[in-house]
Amino acid sequence: LGPPRTPACPLPAADPWSADPYADALRAGRGPLFLRRTDGWLLPLDVERWCAEPDPADLDVLGRCEGAVLDVGCGPGRLVAALGAQGRRALGIDVSEAAVAHTVRRGGRALRASVFDPLPATGRWDTALLMDGNIGIGGDPAVLLHRMARVLRAGGLLLAETVPYPDVDERLTVRVTGPYDTPGAPFPWARLGTPALLHRARASGWRAEARWSTDGRTFVALRPPPRTASATPTTPHR
Repeated sequence: LGPPRTPACPLPAADPWSADPYADALRAGRGPLFLRRTDGWLLPLDVERWCAEPDPADLDVLGRCEGAVLDVGCGPGRLVAALGAQGRRALGIDVSEAAVAHTVRRGGRALRASVFDPLPATGRWDTALLMDGNIGIGGDPAVLLHRMARVLRAGGLLLAETVPYPDVDERLTVRVTGPYDTPGAPFPWARLGTPALLHRARASGWRAEARWSTDGRTFVALRPPPRTASATPTTPHR
């Protein structure tokens, strides 16, 4: 897949995940850290788990990965580093400079980029990961699934973590907030239980291959819709 390259499109200057509360939590390896909704509702973020070694649920997911793996929203890189330690090809992408730096320090390969940016090997990844709630990236799961179908190779594998409450299906605006109530810029997000994700995936032509739970966390394995001739990827310039 070659070395990571700088994305052709620059990231937005106001990156909510590069706000100080998030970077500070990653540096400390612990929270408290939250997503704050506009009505004041707080969703705790599990920074300690993200910064720790992969747990049994993570290892179950990694054991299902096929070929070269793209970890979308890799955070501090526990999964990318674990795949690399196994001798597997893996790249993490994250919009947070602090997250990318943390991943590299752990020995993983990572690139500061959004999943919607031009990416290395677009259309040729064997597996993509959307862990830790990252099915919510962009606030519109249908748009994200459309993008993931183009990131993966034909017949590739998407492994996504869902909210462990089946009735959850919401799109919202949130801010990253630390312990001193210093929120970053607002951004769109989504939260989906397994039934909602499967419904959207099937409507977009994805095929559900598996669904499971481990240690109270829930996951789905999906195969992308058949690729049309116009969507066939070309080999990128090296």
